[in-house]
Amino acid sequence: MPDTIAVDLVEYLPILLFLGVALLLSLAFVVLPMIAAKFTGASNPYPNKLTEYECGFPAFEDSRSQFDVRFYLVAILFIIFDLEAAFLFPWAVTVFDLGWVAWFAMMIFLAELGIGLAYAWKVGALEWE
Repeated sequence: MPDTIAVDLVEYLPILLFLGVALLLSLAFVVLPMIAAKFTGASNPYPNKLTEYECGFPAFEDSRSQFDVRFYLVAILFIIFDLEAAFLFPWAVTVFDLGWVAWFAMMIFLAELGIGLAYAWKVGALEWE
């Protein structure tokens, strides 16, 4: 009986090794940059370090200002229709092998996305000022 338990636990060894390596790497990627910043002085800001260096003049407003909600709405709509294309290409390659059921399923999917696009267009989600 104890031999079967030991054999069963040995099967989990690759998973434990994988988790151990992942834990060590994640700790290294978090802790080592913090230690390096302390030793190199990267965490010690001074006036010259905080000056504008990319464009040469001060920013017009606070860099932490909020974006307009319409930006997020357009981004979400882009992701939705990008996913539509991601589903459409593999389907188009195999549509003749899959049969009529797959064709009708994709037509229902495209109709739902078309209704969503029509609604977004109607409420003005695609308009930009």
